Amino acid sequence: MTVLLGAFGYRVLEGGSHLLRRPLGWLERLVYRVGGVDGREQTWQAYTGALLAFSTSTLLMTFAIQRLQHVLPLNPRRLGPVAALSAFNTAASFTTNTNWQGYAGEATMSYLSQMVALAWQNFVSAAAGIAVAVALARGLTRRGRARARARSATSGWTSPAPSSTSFCRSRSSSPSSSSPRE
Repeated sequence: MTVLLGAFGYRVLEGGSHLLRRPLGWLERLVYRVGGVDGREQTWQAYTGALLAFSTSTLLMTFAIQRLQHVLPLNPRRLGPVAALSAFNTAASFTTNTNWQGYAGEATMSYLSQMVALAWQNFVSAAAGIAVAVALARGLTRRGRARARARSATSGWTSPAPSSTSFCRSRSSSPSSSSPRE
């Protein structure tokens, strides 16, 4: 089972052919089009910026829902707003997927706060963690021109080369190179 799921995950993440491509490919293309995704891989700086922007926006949304729960629907017990520090602590812990709860469940959070803010964060924070793991794995395993470009982006060298080994050789054999070798 592990081998099958691993092979499926690899094909999905690398854009290869897989079982769900035909029935759900249209949905993926629609989401990409609506989201403005062009299909090119991001640099590590773009991955970092996107992750920080996404996590910050979901943290602020979770914080706002908790602070405004007294005016939002699905609050049959008419609970007041969650205290600012408690709301920030909860939003930050759910955003980072630590899920620390310093409050008394349904005595503090409305149904909407629990469903829309906290349950949603349980899903998206785990998805963000998976995205980081995939980005890290891609960064560590890329070969050839893609790896050479990745090295150039992280070390300040901008010339792509045919392979990572010739790239390192050409830089290290340069007499004017004062940068440390990788």
